[in-house]
Order: sequence, then structure tokens, then C-alpha cells
Amino acid sequence: MSKNFIPPTDPKFHSIFYRRSVRQYKPEPLTEKEIQTIIQGAMRAPTAGNMMMYTILEVKDQAMKERLVKTCDNQPFIAKAPLVLIFLADIQRLYDYYAFCGVPEKCSARNIDYRTPKEADMLLASCDALIAAQNAVTTAEALGIGSCYIGDIMENLEEHRTMFNLPRWVFPITMVCFGYSKSTVPPEKRKLIPRFPQHTIHYQDHYRHMGPADFKEMYSASDEQYKNIIKENSEYDNSGQLMYFRKTGADFTKEMERSVKLAIKDWIA
Repeated sequence: MSKNFIPPTDPKFHSIFYRRSVRQYKPEPLTEKEIQTIIQGAMRAPTAGNMMMYTILEVKDQAMKERLVKTCDNQPFIAKAPLVLIFLADIQRLYDYYAFCGVPEKCSARNIDYRTPKEADMLLASCDALIAAQNAVTTAEALGIGSCYIGDIMENLEEHRTMFNLPRWVFPITMVCFGYSKSTVPPEKRKLIPRFPQHTIHYQDHYRHMGPADFKEMYSASDEQYKNIIKENSEYDNSGQLMYFRKTGADFTKEMERSVKLAIKDWIA
């Protein structure tokens, strides 16, 4: 939390200001009512033109969860999560509907080119899906249910397409695991992951580039977090180098890039 910001004390804000990712879940399943509330919460999210260009795929099969552990960079907690939802950017359903309504034929009769999905549609559908995912996360938090985003679902596209029967104009933009946290610490007492100072994120009217002093302040928490790793590992001089080679330049990021390029190529072909 920002040093100068005091979050609202009203408990209704806890799901926003005190949320953090949960990766260790109690073994108890979520009730059907809880699952439906989370999904309905997702479906009340803002959506471009009320077109709802997303699909929510619930993964119930345990063997599939076990497979996702491996295809999503070996994260064992995925298999233990009581609820796993994949949020799909989905234009396929809309274009299937257009075909049902005879839109291609109507375009031909009017001598107009029938427009198929392009890059902008993929981004817009991804926004729809991600907004719905965050609504689901906030709804779950209000129910006392923890969650964790898994961006790695964008990797290994061919395998995920086969696993879930995903057609051409559908892309898995994110996955979220849900479950009751093993921790008994109340929300307002949680140790939160530091965020950047607000003035380095929030500008007015114009974007501005950071300078050395800004970066020093902005990444002071990262420098503190990684200082022991840097001290013990001579190949990194600072936290920026460590973050690049372990995240931005890592093999899993290269695989994500490959899969996304393939998805875009297939989407606009």
C-alpha cells in the first residue's frame, strides 16, 4: 500500500485493497452456489458493446488439472485448486452467429467485403475476458475465497487447443485458480506485496519517461526483495538484471511469445 494512502476501513473495500494471490488451498470444495456466484459476478463485468466476447471454461477433470500443472510451467497448486477457470478471448461464437444470421450472404448481395476477425478484435476480446476474470476474482474475494492468476495458459497453444477443443478464433488469455486459503490471517492483517509509488504510475495529461532517481525509488522494494539472491549470485549486478533474465528474457516468456504469435497468425489468416 502507498505510504501516504490510508485504505478505507469499511470491510466492503477489503476485497480490493487487501487482496493478494493465494496458492495454498484448503481441501474443501467450493459449493455450487459459490461457483455460480463467482461466474455470475464475472458475467456482470463491463463488456465492449455488450457483445461478451469471451467464454469461461471450468476445468473439472482432475487429469486435465494435472496436465495444466506441466503445461503452465510446473505449478503444482493448479491441481489442488478446488475451482479452475480459463477465460477465453472468443470471437468464434460471434462469427458463428453471423453465419447463422446469413451475414456473409447479405454482404455478398450488397457487394460488400465480409470482414473476418483481425488483430484489434483479438485485443478487444482479450480485454473483455480479462475484465470478466477480474470481476470473478473480486467476487470470490468478497465470498472469502482466494484466487491466483495463471498467465502461463497462453503458452503451449497447440496442446491447450487439443485439450480443450479450442477453435481458430478462441484464445486462452488467462486462467484463475480459486479456493479457500489455508491462512487464517484476516484480510486487513495480510502482508501485502509492495506496489510502485503512485506518482510513478499515475500521470496527468501526458506520459513521462522515468529518470535514475525515479527508478531508484520505484524499484527500492524489488532491490530489497532480491538483495540476498544478487549477493549470492555473481551473474546479476542488480534487481533489473535479475528480473530480465528470470522473467522477461526467460524460456517461458519465449514460449509465450511463440504461442501468441501463432494465435495471431491463425486468427487473422
